[in-house]
Amino acid sequence: MVSEILDVSAAWSRSVIESAADLPPWAQSAVHAGTDLLLGVFAVLFLAAWWRARSEHPRLVGLALLAPVATVAAYLASRTVKSFFEQMRPCQAMTDLATIATCDPIGDWSFPSNHSAIAGAAAAAAVLAWRRAAVVAVPVAALEAFSRVLVGAHYPHDVTVGLLLGAAVAVLVSLAASGPMTGLVDRIARDTRLRPLVRADRPHAPTAATRPLPAVAAPRSGPDAPADSRAAGV
Repeated sequence: MVSEILDVSAAWSRSVIESAADLPPWAQSAVHAGTDLLLGVFAVLFLAAWWRARSEHPRLVGLALLAPVATVAAYLASRTVKSFFEQMRPCQAMTDLATIATCDPIGDWSFPSNHSAIAGAAAAAAVLAWRRAAVVAVPVAALEAFSRVLVGAHYPHDVTVGLLLGAAVAVLVSLAASGPMTGLVDRIARDTRLRPLVRADRPHAPTAATRPLPAVAAPRSGPDAPADSRAAGV
């Protein structure tokens, strides 16, 4: 079963690489640059999720701040898994094909795809902090994974596992650390200098409507009362 999946994956990879060879030079250059530049979209999403979360809830702020950490954890997990599988890259195994990307030397293995793990992790972490980010995060993660196949660096099964592994690690790390991170956000919010980092609102000075009225002394009566008070019959 596994060998059949790998055979199908290799056939798909060959087909995609051959189709990429027919692209005009400018398109090949764009694909080559885009396979790295696409990851920068997630940095923008992280910033947008953090900025929005400041107006929402401390837990969302914590999740937004955890997103880069969860992404790095997923990358490290992918590298660890990669060290157990010495699978050659398509450009290393299919020497009869011309690939867009420069082929890495033997020893830089293919399974799973680190780029895809980063993309999967970043997409999952961004969506946890801001649900609507899925509209951008999911398509960009899928496009990043496909681009790694298109340039000849990975097989389809490399990028599929990379996406799933990255997303799983990011979700586990984010949810496990969300409680302590929320508490840290609350503590930061108590510092007036650091509060803007985690809260969009600022403590307001009391207004005329909320400021307590000064106490008014009750008028005195008796022989020592002021003359105007006695005249008024107080």
